[in-house]
Amino acid sequence: MSFLQEIIKNKQKLKKTETVVTKVDGKRYIEGRQESIALPSNYGFIVDTKPDDVPVLIADYVYIGSQDCVADKVLKSYNITNVLSLGIDVDLSEVKHKYVECLDLPETDIVPVVKKSLPYIYDSVANKENILIHCNAGVSRTSMVAIAYLMSLGMEYDDAYRLVKSKRPAIQPNIGFTKQLKAINISQMSNL
Repeated sequence: MSFLQEIIKNKQKLKKTETVVTKVDGKRYIEGRQESIALPSNYGFIVDTKPDDVPVLIADYVYIGSQDCVADKVLKSYNITNVLSLGIDVDLSEVKHKYVECLDLPETDIVPVVKKSLPYIYDSVANKENILIHCNAGVSRTSMVAIAYLMSLGMEYDDAYRLVKSKRPAIQPNIGFTKQLKAINISQMSNL
C-alpha cells in the first residue's frame, strides 16, 4: 500500500468537526459545514470583566498596576499618595497625579516618557510616599517605566525584567520598548 493510499484510508476514520472562526472585525462563522453559517458578532477582543485592582510593590514605595488600581478605595488601602499615569489620563483629586503621554506602540520613543517619569518617581520615593505607576492594563507601558526605574538604580535589563515579572506576571513590554530599554546606557539613565 502506498503512502497516499494509507492517508486516504485513514482520512475516512477522522471525525467531522466544526470550528468557530472569529475574524478581526468580530464576525463569526462556523467552518466545516457545507455552507458557512454566520453567528452573532462578538467583540474583536476579549472582554475583561474582572477588576485588576491589586497594585504590587516592586521596590520601596513603588507600586505598579492597571487603571483599576486608581480607585479611591484601592489608593487609600495601600496608602498611595502619588499616581503616575502612562497614556491614560484619569481624574484624581485626592492624590498627587502626573500624566505622561505614551502610546503602546513599538515605534514609540521611550526616552521622553522616561525623562518625564523618573523624576516624579524619585521625588515620591525620596519623600517616602507610595507611588502607583499604571497604564490601561498594567502590562506594557507600566512595565517599561518600572523596568527603566530599576535600571536607573543600577540593575541590568534582564534582572529588572525578571523582578517586575516575578511581582506581576502579566507584564510584557512591547518589543520596541524592550529593544530601547536594552539599548539605553545605564549611566545615562540616571542622568535623564
